[in-house]
Amino acid sequence: MSTPLPANIHISTHPCLQAKLSQLRSASTSPRETRTLVHEIASIIAVEAFSTGLTVTKTGTDFTPLGAEYETKGINPADLALVPILRSGLGMVEALNALLPSSVPIYHLGLFREKITLQPVEYYNNLPFHREELSPASPALLSPTDRSKNTAAATLAVLLDPIIATGATAEAAIQLLRDWGVERVIMLSVLASEEGVRRVAGVWDKVEIWVGAVDEKVNEKGMIEPGVGDIGDRLFVAIGK
Repeated sequence: MSTPLPANIHISTHPCLQAKLSQLRSASTSPRETRTLVHEIASIIAVEAFSTGLTVTKTGTDFTPLGAEYETKGINPADLALVPILRSGLGMVEALNALLPSSVPIYHLGLFREKITLQPVEYYNNLPFHREELSPASPALLSPTDRSKNTAAATLAVLLDPIIATGATAEAAIQLLRDWGVERVIMLSVLASEEGVRRVAGVWDKVEIWVGAVDEKVNEKGMIEPGVGDIGDRLFVAIGK
């Protein structure tokens, strides 16, 4: 890398993650193995990201089986949401669900890259909005023209996409989340290109990006090299579509 990466980009140095990523790169890795590896890598990245991105908060008291009282704890912010980018982001959801101490909302963004321009096209968005006069338990879906009058249903969005290639899709997703009204975004990815991750890091100063590794090259088709191939095809056995 010619110059240091921005401070909001964090590349894992975990030995187990690096070994698993090496296995994921192999063309001989089966779809079942691919799904397992993405799940495991996502778990490691999330542990690293949440160690600084979340804090502990006191929630009350409870009793152990021996009758001893103890202080219960939770995470802050509690109103976080998982936002996988369809379709490959779905491969990371269960890892995050297993890690978090309680169930959180999962909202989906559908974005694909147009083949010629490689620019993102939005085809699905189920981010809910709350009217200001309603309680957090009473969501109201709004048209795009009403969104400025309302608040997001989450303080923190955890954006999931295994690959950051050109960075255009992640950039568009972050802009959508920012317009939605979240206070910050943590993005988790298995692999990024240097070009792409730099682009995403500059979208907003409230974004933290955690990736397993960064490769230098993106080819003319928008694929990272050496990379891991089309991870969506590999996860969902859609090779040759």
